[in-house]
Amino acid sequence: MTVDSTDELAPQLANCRAYWLGWGAAGRSDDTLTHYRSGIAHPQLNAVIRLRDGEGDRDGNDVRQAVARARTELAGVPWMWWVAPDSATGTGDRLAEQGFERVGAMPVMTVALDRVAGVPTPPGVEIEVLSGADPGTCAEWVRAYGPSFGVGPELTDPVVGIEQDWARDPRAVRFVAREGGQAVGTALLFDAHGVAGVYLVATAEEHRRRGIGAALTAAALEEGRRRGLRVGTLQASGLGAPVYARMGFETVAEYELYRPPASWS
Repeated sequence: MTVDSTDELAPQLANCRAYWLGWGAAGRSDDTLTHYRSGIAHPQLNAVIRLRDGEGDRDGNDVRQAVARARTELAGVPWMWWVAPDSATGTGDRLAEQGFERVGAMPVMTVALDRVAGVPTPPGVEIEVLSGADPGTCAEWVRAYGPSFGVGPELTDPVVGIEQDWARDPRAVRFVAREGGQAVGTALLFDAHGVAGVYLVATAEEHRRRGIGAALTAAALEEGRRRGLRVGTLQASGLGAPVYARMGFETVAEYELYRPPASWS
């Protein structure tokens, strides 16, 4: 599947924004400056995710004003700035001029749901939908994906609080892989803007390289297909991208990730 224009990519980027805005328990905005603030001390859980074109100030005043606003909105927590494929032209360069450090990029990958390659579930592993918003269920969920995303034990309780809201959201379906009754992997389907977004794909370190993450991703995509969706999307890590490519995903764009100056902490 090839995405030839920003218009075709737009629903996938909108799915991503909608998902991350769901983490904005302490504040969010989806206007010219799209940002979310969970209030949790984790840079991925507080971020600017898009800056749309304003008046087209060639001197960069739009970006400078947006940075000032973001610095106020996200003060007191670690945060990141994602430069989206549909961000204002030159945003990354303007951020660098103001002391931001480019720390990486995440490919945006896409697949037609009727073309997903079959993925067998590894022997001894069972994949189930995780239901329930009680603290115990949500804590198990967070502990299963936490190590892969840098969510340490000290952050479990506040993240569980937000995950309880996610557990009640009909757009989100949580999948867990179990082996011997233990949760060893996770994935989440987010049904928004007509797209099957896949998030929180994680496998416990000692269970990796067995196909558990791919099987979880396939389960989430199949649920999207069952719901009548036609396109799946995700943002891949360096380790995950080759796995997703074997499943039929294609890279169609990327998010660039910037960290604000350390002196602002």
